Amino acid sequence: MTDAETIGRREKGRPRAERHEAGKALRHKVPREAHADCPPASERDPVAILAETDAERIPELLPIRYKRMAASPFYFFRGAAAVMAHDLAQFPQLGVGANVQACGDCHLMNFGAFSSAEGRALFDINDFDETLPGVDFTIDLKRLATSVAVAARDAHMPDKKARAIARSAVKAYRDFMLDLAEKTPLEVWYISMEIEKEVLRIEDAKLRERLLSTLVKAKKDLAADDNFPHLAEETGGEAHIEDRPPLIYHFTTETEKAQKIHAHSAFSGYGNTLLPERRALFERYALRDLAMKVVGVGSVGTYCAVGLFMTPDEEPMFLQVKEALHSVLEKIAPPSDEPRQQGRRVVEGQRALQAASDLFLGWTKDVKSHRQFYVRRLKNRRLGSIGEVIEAKALEAYANLCGRTLARAHARTGDPALIAGYMGKSDVLDDALASFAMAYAAQTDHDHALLVAAIDKSTGLPRARLSAVAE
Repeated sequence: MTDAETIGRREKGRPRAERHEAGKALRHKVPREAHADCPPASERDPVAILAETDAERIPELLPIRYKRMAASPFYFFRGAAAVMAHDLAQFPQLGVGANVQACGDCHLMNFGAFSSAEGRALFDINDFDETLPGVDFTIDLKRLATSVAVAARDAHMPDKKARAIARSAVKAYRDFMLDLAEKTPLEVWYISMEIEKEVLRIEDAKLRERLLSTLVKAKKDLAADDNFPHLAEETGGEAHIEDRPPLIYHFTTETEKAQKIHAHSAFSGYGNTLLPERRALFERYALRDLAMKVVGVGSVGTYCAVGLFMTPDEEPMFLQVKEALHSVLEKIAPPSDEPRQQGRRVVEGQRALQAASDLFLGWTKDVKSHRQFYVRRLKNRRLGSIGEVIEAKALEAYANLCGRTLARAHARTGDPALIAGYMGKSDVLDDALASFAMAYAAQTDHDHALLVAAIDKSTGLPRARLSAVAE
């Protein structure tokens, strides 16, 4: 057992009041006002940091990645988790007691609505590519607050309003953490964010009714896969995934064939990571087709595919297969010496942070390419649209919901009493993180401009990367 684990267990073995006081004592180590500090921009090259994982990605997809990131500062921010992790690594951490299982890429678009294994419509964090245990809780909170500020500025809101919404998201986190600190561990564990209840909090009556209508339609049959037949077509009486290049395609060219994984072998190994009853359910389906499907911003270029599965009665189900690289948070909290299967890291982080994880969540690897993956159901399209609409039409309500959701996730894996003790009942940390968010939003504008200027129009790739390849 490491020294950090020993300290962590000792802290958790103390009464709630003592842990709360221990959190207050951490203010002497890192004053709450200090979180307003923003890292200097002159000491690193954001474009070079972004290019660090290019060699691990599919080369043909890299222009899509950079095109999406160049679209706006908000899209840049979504794909630049590595840049922010590099910057935040410069700051002192609170210590083991304030550590949590971090989401790692905690921005607004990595939250959303989905169906649980029990058929409930929930709101939660829904992206865990960068998740890592043993990380200071403020890392996630700073990225969330900054994403709020960047989104508000992207929507042409004045800076005063952007700062107020970012501050409101932090306050929502802090207020909920103070409540959670008074609950038993089991009470915290059973808390979930019911999307219907959260929609009812929205003040805009027309928006509220629109979202409830969408939710009613989605809940009619949450067990069905509403990606079918949207992503499929029929040829010769047999359904398969429809090609929509360059975002959805099969492995037909010689270059693409070299990227192909041995799907049946990979899914065989994946089945062994499921609980026995879920493995039995999975085995009622057979893989019909597999195709690449480019998703997101930061994930573009990694191996991401969708598999169409069918029962003997032609009943469909889509599973998503996503490659897992090393977490960018290893710059902040280096991993232990024990080798870590990256797909398993993502799955275990998701299970720890989410109130109810995906029925088919598991991990696997491809023996030929050595790529490591996690697997889950492809998200419900109707439910997925609810969070996007709230974010676009009611940013403050959405930001506050994300703040409360993050607090619930951190309380499951960290010490809510200690974290609440550090934050306190005043608005000191709210103001500090709002200031940080606005400063880093301005930094994001600058970094985005650097990327746009660096992209070579003939290749779609940053010139810095081309120079690195030439060397």
